[in-house]
Amino acid sequence: MGKFPNTDLYCLTAEEYSNERGNIEVVKEMIAAGIKIIQYREKDKKALYKYNECLKIRKLTKEANVTFIVNDDIDIAIAVKADGVHIGQEDLPIKIVRELVPKDMIIGLSTHSPEQARKAVEDGADYIGVGPIFKTFTKKDVCAPVGFDYLDYVVGDLAKETSIPFVAIGGIKESNVLDVSRHGAKCIAMVTEIVGADNINQKIADIRKIIVSNKTNNN
Repeated sequence: MGKFPNTDLYCLTAEEYSNERGNIEVVKEMIAAGIKIIQYREKDKKALYKYNECLKIRKLTKEANVTFIVNDDIDIAIAVKADGVHIGQEDLPIKIVRELVPKDMIIGLSTHSPEQARKAVEDGADYIGVGPIFKTFTKKDVCAPVGFDYLDYVVGDLAKETSIPFVAIGGIKESNVLDVSRHGAKCIAMVTEIVGADNINQKIADIRKIIVSNKTNNN
């Protein structure tokens, strides 16, 4: 089982929202800004295109010691020797994925309820996605927002039972990241807010200032 990095921001690709920049350019900017985990999520591209793009991103992330996660495409994750794969509730079960991937590959699972979180822990997920916190438009098949109730459960009751890492995700922006941080999310995923920024480095720095301010105020 792989090790999920201890970090504040979890970035995902989304080329259609990237202001006509390619994923490679965006990933380079994320790495330059100090991002330590990047997920490749491109639902509508052909497999060969995704494979070739992931090969390039794997090289960039490996050189920078950045954790690289591939969304859904287990075969591509294995082929490019990614650090991990992220799956959803309607994908192959974790136990089957574990049999397919290298033993040190990280497996993440999207969860939307306490029941799904507990099952993810039982099945051996290395980390879970918690959300969507707010309404999101980057996934066409996404469920309704779960709000803060589910996040509060993961931060509170679930954390008393297990130390599984989690990532808050779904519609999170600079304008609401403080609320997410105040509810106890230590790692926060963002998509359009970062890939669509005119200046990705500055956007990440601004978001981090907000997160740090919350930590400072709580100490």
